[in-house]
Amino acid sequence: MRPPMPSRDKPAPAIGEKMKGAAYWAAALFFAGVLALAVTKSLALADISWLETLLLVAALVGAVAALARQLPFFNVLFAAIVVALAGGGVSALDARTGIPFGAVIYAQKAGTKLFNLLPWAVPLIWPVAILNSRGVARLILRPWRKTKAYGFRLIGLAAALTAVFDFAFEPFATRAKHYWFWEPTALPLTWLGAPLVDFLSWALVAVLILAFVTPLLINKKPRSSSTPDFLPLGIWLGGILLFGTACAVQKIWPAVVADAVIGLVAVVLAIRGARW
Repeated sequence: MRPPMPSRDKPAPAIGEKMKGAAYWAAALFFAGVLALAVTKSLALADISWLETLLLVAALVGAVAALARQLPFFNVLFAAIVVALAGGGVSALDARTGIPFGAVIYAQKAGTKLFNLLPWAVPLIWPVAILNSRGVARLILRPWRKTKAYGFRLIGLAAALTAVFDFAFEPFATRAKHYWFWEPTALPLTWLGAPLVDFLSWALVAVLILAFVTPLLINKKPRSSSTPDFLPLGIWLGGILLFGTACAVQKIWPAVVADAVIGLVAVVLAIRGARW
């Protein structure tokens, strides 16, 4: 009998890993370059609407590339699509009924509306916020990644960070850019015009979405030791930086202070967790 010939398909995984690594670093550099340009133009009081669109796309590509480095690409892509459709659907419901986030009016500056109801960019904001918040939560919870309750903690913290991201985003969208406006609610408590129920609802919706997509984002073949991934943290903080910069230009100082505190706390907790 002739000895079995070695398979020619063995180098494929190595090639696939190299392609994932190249895509990862390309996405990271793409986001960093667009963010630097957007912040610079914002400080120069220039119109950066097209840069904001490009930055949103770059943040989404970065989130997908970071997850795809450890997971099957189609799992990650399907999860991102589900998050966008679910978040966009809830936002469309809110635009029609004022539930669950509160009554909101979208301005023409927010872009072309889907079905004459919701700006096209809103569904994309959801996977950017949720997937990158989950990446930050993974860094913070790294010391507890082998505990039984880790999955529930990850979903809860990721949802909380999603709400915090929205907390930083709202003054940028409403006061600095005037993309939409909130109508008065029964409860007078607001954050620079945004009703507090908006942030609570973002957290609750994020929990439901994460509970559904988490099975797609679990690595079935985990490595014994994994290197912490800082790209989601960089994208998450990049958004906070842009929001704070735009609010500083418009002299919205409460938002600037809040963004600075949010960014500092996130960095400290993430680095502390990543060192384990």
